[in-house]
Amino acid sequence: MRPIIRIAVATLAATTISGCASFQHRAQMTDFNSAYASGDYEAALSSMSFKLDPEKEIDTEGRLLEILHQAELYRLKGDFVKAAEYYDLAEQGMKYLDTESVAEETGETFMAVMINDSARDYEALMSEAVLVNTYKALAFLAEGNNEYARIEFNRADDRTRRAVGFFADEIAEQKEKLAEEAREAELEAADAEEETGGRASSALFASQSLQSEGLQQAVAENYGGPSEWAAYSEFLVPTSTYLHGIYFLANGSVSSDYDKAVTSLRRVAQMNDENEHLARDVKLAEDLAAGRLTSGDIGPQVWIVYENGLGPVLEEMRFDVPLLLFHGNQQAPAYTGIALPKYARRSSVSGNLMAITGDGETVETELLSEMDKVFQTEMKARFPGVLTRAVASAVVKAVIQNEATERLGIWGQLGSAVLTAATTQADLRGWQALPDHWQATRIARPEDGQLTLAQNDGTTLGTVQIPDQPFTLLYVKRPSLQAPATVMTLDLNGASPGLLARLPEAPETTEVTSASAQ
Repeated sequence: MRPIIRIAVATLAATTISGCASFQHRAQMTDFNSAYASGDYEAALSSMSFKLDPEKEIDTEGRLLEILHQAELYRLKGDFVKAAEYYDLAEQGMKYLDTESVAEETGETFMAVMINDSARDYEALMSEAVLVNTYKALAFLAEGNNEYARIEFNRADDRTRRAVGFFADEIAEQKEKLAEEAREAELEAADAEEETGGRASSALFASQSLQSEGLQQAVAENYGGPSEWAAYSEFLVPTSTYLHGIYFLANGSVSSDYDKAVTSLRRVAQMNDENEHLARDVKLAEDLAAGRLTSGDIGPQVWIVYENGLGPVLEEMRFDVPLLLFHGNQQAPAYTGIALPKYARRSSVSGNLMAITGDGETVETELLSEMDKVFQTEMKARFPGVLTRAVASAVVKAVIQNEATERLGIWGQLGSAVLTAATTQADLRGWQALPDHWQATRIARPEDGQLTLAQNDGTTLGTVQIPDQPFTLLYVKRPSLQAPATVMTLDLNGASPGLLARLPEAPETTEVTSASAQ
């Protein structure tokens, strides 16, 4: 069997398997989002569950997307021990962010080129990995495990610092790999095409196409340039950095702790220069670091972080681009379709959150960070690789289509066209338990410990009891107006287990649980 036919047959078989998996994934995400947006976390968890074999280890890479969703759902349900366990599994499935074998990476890249990116195991974003450590730290605080919470906040900060180097290395490797394949192709194109089924020349065509003005113009007109995206100036998840800052402010025992707090809070404040609450937090951290204040001077404090809405999802954009291919002995553009993923925002609960004391003191949350900007910042760095694989895939399929037409006539042309249409898809997978944005504020703990939470449209959610402790984090998560707000009252010193409540409370099923009871 000729190489081109073998490749086509293998691709067709892989496409069938990939197509079934893609359909199952879409159905699974539909079930999840329907339950999650309504606050039915039990049904959402069920939609992401998979059968466990007690005699085998969990395939954490292959099941990473389900594990991520399950971990956050356990946290929302108040099962903090299980949440930490599943976030540990998620980290195992993200080991490629630190190291991955060359053979594994090459095999997955080949599948992505021959089919599309969704043929690979789901690869989490670096920002998602940062949030894994942050959410795990919050789960440990809810357990009253301050030692492990400190470790996870430090890991989140370390991942944030390493992100710049990670993306620089990734982009450099992609460029070098493509350049090397193009150099090999130039040397081998004269006599290797029949033996390799066009692989060598395809690399050359892809490299030339990516550099062509026509392709760059088509991408800019149909997809938009990454330079136009709303993004942060750094590879940062501001909320993770903010939580890292207030954690070390609250747990300062040596000067290095306060230095960490100052560094993190300054970074976030510089990205939110209109947020007065952040400026107050920076000033507090600076005073503590400089010794102008001690923790005993400031009195008990309550930080409120409001995780609001449904996070961005990927949508597919298809359009035609010109590829530079050889027809006979001449190079000529051949127009074919590519599919690229692009983030689209969903919805959030309108307005801000207010915290009101019994004597009428009121504070209102202000915008801290937007998930859309976090994703767009990372997508800008990853986009060269996404585009490279999409173009390389289009070139390979165009070569297969030309060869099939020449060797098999009209049936080869039709079959390869169907194959190309079926496999030209963008990878739309993502962790959809993340929010649209975060808001934050701080207030002194009222003497009676009572804080009433309300929307700034006047809608009261309910009252929570703030324990008599130096530093409290009130972490509120609400994916939609239809879902209740999950309120986690956490001791930032990790000395006591946290409390969980849902507001507004359902009269017949009021739910208030202690993390220690899990």
